[in-house]
Amino acid sequence: MTVNDALIGTLLDGRYLVEERIAVGGMATVYRGTDTRLDRVVALKVMHPQFAADPEFAERFIREAKAVARLSHPNVVNVFDQNADGGTAFLAMEYVPGRTLRQVLADRGAFSVRAALDVLEPVLAALGAAHRAHLVHRDVKPENVLITDGGLVKVADFGLVRSTAGAGAAVTTTTPGVIMGTVSYLAPEQIQPTGPTDQRVDVYAAGILLFELLTGSKPFTGENPMQVIYRHLEEDVPPPSRSVPGLPPELDAIVAAATARDREARPWDAVELLAALQRLRRGLTPAQLDAEPPASNRPAARFGSSEATSVLPPLPVDDRTAVLTPRRERLLPSRPYDEPPPPRPARLRRSRRPVLWSGVLAAVVAVVAVTTYLLSGAVYATVPSVLGQSQSQASSTLGGAGLRASFSQAFSETVPAGQVISSDPGVGQKVRKSDAVKVVLSKGPERIAVPDVSGKPLDQAKQLLSTARLTPGDSREDYSATVPAGSVISTDPAAGQQLAVNTPVSLLVSKGAQPVPVPNVTGQSADQAQAALTAAGFKAALAPDQAFSDTVPAGSVASQSPTGPAAPGSTVTLTLSKGPQPVAVPSVTGMSEGDATKALTAAGFKVRSTGLNFFGLSNVSDQSPSAGTMAPKGSTVTIKF
Repeated sequence: MTVNDALIGTLLDGRYLVEERIAVGGMATVYRGTDTRLDRVVALKVMHPQFAADPEFAERFIREAKAVARLSHPNVVNVFDQNADGGTAFLAMEYVPGRTLRQVLADRGAFSVRAALDVLEPVLAALGAAHRAHLVHRDVKPENVLITDGGLVKVADFGLVRSTAGAGAAVTTTTPGVIMGTVSYLAPEQIQPTGPTDQRVDVYAAGILLFELLTGSKPFTGENPMQVIYRHLEEDVPPPSRSVPGLPPELDAIVAAATARDREARPWDAVELLAALQRLRRGLTPAQLDAEPPASNRPAARFGSSEATSVLPPLPVDDRTAVLTPRRERLLPSRPYDEPPPPRPARLRRSRRPVLWSGVLAAVVAVVAVTTYLLSGAVYATVPSVLGQSQSQASSTLGGAGLRASFSQAFSETVPAGQVISSDPGVGQKVRKSDAVKVVLSKGPERIAVPDVSGKPLDQAKQLLSTARLTPGDSREDYSATVPAGSVISTDPAAGQQLAVNTPVSLLVSKGAQPVPVPNVTGQSADQAQAALTAAGFKAALAPDQAFSDTVPAGSVASQSPTGPAAPGSTVTLTLSKGPQPVAVPSVTGMSEGDATKALTAAGFKVRSTGLNFFGLSNVSDQSPSAGTMAPKGSTVTIKF
């Protein structure tokens, strides 16, 4: 991003070199920089100058650094340092290469259910860690969710974080009546001029985020922030299946619970909402998880620019009607998914019985009601929250409510081993004291040992990996002196390594032994050739047929196969020579010596002359071998005069 920014190129606190602006928010700007002391890339969050002089905003920066320093979670962006250089207050944070969830949404629109859960579950895991540390984020939105190039999800920007004094305690804003946050994700209790807020404001924002991931749009829009704010107060978030038909009704129920305007109806914290989503995931089929939303929910045009954190004046309670009109009908449309009101019962004819009977009946009803209430306290109890507790803690918590637990275990990628993932019935529900509360304890992340497939044929090795619930990855080849060609030499990660389900495993496949030179034994006797090949690590075999050779004596090696490099231990085939090929001796009787010599030489023979040939005038009187006899090429024919 090319911008005219005076901070770029400067050195903050004599340590942090500001290099590039990467994001601008409502109260701060984020730069990419370098920690020159540790030589590492960092993100530098610098407060806007108009807020730097405000002690409240300066204190918020310090609070963010201290709050995140209390968290140690892989899905939370780490804060390394907090300081001020003159009038410039800044945080040095972990630099996360990748994109914001807002950018991903702008590119692809609505997500499948599986993809939406894959993003939201790590967000809830991070928020759950904050909630268990008595911290409330208060500004959960896609702009504050970062997705690395490797797919890791991280929650950033704890600039509006508030601390709860203890479990279940609430927090209030520093400036009474001031609305701080991002209007599309504000819970109703954040909008009210007074009143405490707790971790359930993050649950509300996470519900809005889930709606947006599933549908490709925000549930509430308006021509100005105040109209959106009033819709949070006046309307329920519609079910996502209204925009994306076919979504499981369980998702509608979770969105409705998380975004309930009455916070008492919401999950207690992000851990409880995470547990509900994980139960939902386990109950859905692959087709339900992977169904792609309609094309109408996917265009990038459905998403506007990023929405910055805002500081708004107190809500003018008395002016709601003026703000909403004359567009109230458009802003508050009819909602066909709501059930119609029940029909009014027919008016009963006035009873002529004495008023006394009415009093008696009322007394009986009151007695029954009181008795039922008292008995219900003896028979029923409300399930307390045990999420994140150990087995002994959960037993103690439930025992204090007059309940007992039935424990089981399940794997979890987000809840540490030994802690509670979920309870059935859930938190706040009524249960008979005689019935056990089903509590699921985490066994930690499920890990699978890579099976040993070395020496197995490639197809068999892939099948074994799939059976072990791992994914066969890419294959490459190399030579091996011990593993046959086409079989697996090794895996990466190696056999025995513990991996998450469906992790890819690469395979190294043998091309056989690396070829080595074959000795040249042509011309050697069969025994000599076999001895030479055996010494070089090869096997020797004689070809069933022999071949004529004008150069190799009969019984010696005329040719071999192969002649070039071959795998050690492979077989070299030897073809023995039958000597020169026999040809018919031409007839030269009656020829002159010169003509006879030419004819015999042309046929491949040598010539020897005997007898007297005075002055070369005599003709051949006899030849040996005689004409027509089959004789080897290169043999000698004797001519006589």
